Amino acid sequence: MKKILFVFLFFSVVIFLLQNFDSIQKESDGLKSNGIYSDYKVYPIKTPDSVSFAGEVVLLKDNDLIERMDRELLVNTYWQSNMMLLIKRANKFFPIIEPILEEEGIPNDFKYLAVIESGLQNSRSPKGAKGFWQILRTTGREMGLEINNNVDERYHLELSTKAACKYLKKAKEKLGSWTLAAAAYNRGINGIFRKLELQQVDNYYDLLLGLETKRYVFRILAVKLILSKPFDYGFIFDDKDLYYSESLRSFEVDTPISNLSRFALKMGINYKILKIHNPWLIENHLNNKSRKLYNIKIPN
Repeated sequence: MKKILFVFLFFSVVIFLLQNFDSIQKESDGLKSNGIYSDYKVYPIKTPDSVSFAGEVVLLKDNDLIERMDRELLVNTYWQSNMMLLIKRANKFFPIIEPILEEEGIPNDFKYLAVIESGLQNSRSPKGAKGFWQILRTTGREMGLEINNNVDERYHLELSTKAACKYLKKAKEKLGSWTLAAAAYNRGINGIFRKLELQQVDNYYDLLLGLETKRYVFRILAVKLILSKPFDYGFIFDDKDLYYSESLRSFEVDTPISNLSRFALKMGINYKILKIHNPWLIENHLNNKSRKLYNIKIPN
């Protein structure tokens, strides 16, 4: 009788385990994903005691500033794929941006503003801002860029960088600091000026701002910290993993071009390559009724 009872119990346990295998496996996977016995671990990011932007230092001593800095460091460090792309692109485009900033008298830290604006791509926002510096049509024209259906110099990296520099110098002159000038790039010069007047403060860190502008400078600071010392934040790569600029030459044009595809073939390239290096050419022809001098980049 005991043997029969034992056999019955044994087979009952086996049947139970077989019937509930899926749920046991799911629970086991859940424990792994919750880090109970997983090798994957997520750690807090150490927040610095102070940060600086364009030579302007701020102590991170109150909870508001500490939490704002912490948020951007966490978001940018743990969005690993995006940050790795930014590291690769920075190696390609910073050597183009940095000399222009220096020539225009703009602090080098503003290259990180371009990073958070566009991810160092010729992107377009829902509001119609375009290029690496995300310049609106009206602002671009004010800063001297040609913008029409045929040519859009917001997509011209060198010229749009110079236009952004003009705007930033104007903002610095009006607002008094480079940090406020950076905030104004997001909120507008008059928008930041009105906030300062209303709240009777004189710096970005004491302003009560909407979420986007509240995060804006701290996003720049976080990207600056990570891109300056990527290995400290866990990003491991070799030089060969990065992106590099091609060797280019300028071809001067002061006449119309009726067909850019045929022009590209004459230059020994195709239309795709022409557009990659000259994204400011919007259509498959260049009107140039004014006989303006353009520089078209051609790979060597």
